Amino acid sequence: MLAGADETLGRAAAVAGHFDIPLRLPGFATLAWLILGQQVSIEAADAMFSRLESTLGKVTPGGLLGLDDETMRRCGFSRQKAGYARDLATALLAGEFSLEAIAALPDAAAVAALSGQRGIGAWTAENYLIWGLGRRDVFPCGDLALCLGWQGLAGVGDLPSPEALRRVAEAWSPRRTAAAFLIWHHYLKTRGRG
Repeated sequence: MLAGADETLGRAAAVAGHFDIPLRLPGFATLAWLILGQQVSIEAADAMFSRLESTLGKVTPGGLLGLDDETMRRCGFSRQKAGYARDLATALLAGEFSLEAIAALPDAAAVAALSGQRGIGAWTAENYLIWGLGRRDVFPCGDLALCLGWQGLAGVGDLPSPEALRRVAEAWSPRRTAAAFLIWHHYLKTRGRG
């Protein structure tokens, strides 16, 4: 077990306790949730996505493209994020981009392919692999909560850079996703949110 093999992750597991991992369905809706979640808290992303679902019912590329700017804003999309979501929806409907093809790729290739879409960087791509595809060896080291969580767990003074955290996470392969969840849940619990 990962927590038994790594002392720091063991401390994280002791605080995090048992937790569920509510994966999402692969597809456009999960990517829309992640686009909304860029640089905001998970609570804010969930609230915005809930408004989008209430507006559309089912979140689909065609449905999203039918929304005007004001409705997109009320759902929580900034002008920039609305552009990203619309570009993705357009590419999917035109057959220029395929999430089914992404799902068949190995992790690194899937992240690279997703990151080729405007507005989808490494954080969004890696989180899509975790939440939408259930991949087990992905660690989104650019995630602020992971950086803060590791800083607290490891007792380091400075916030680790994504590259430094990536090097640390290499030791947890092939279970880096499990390590990410331990750190996330430890972070949330220590802030009274878990």
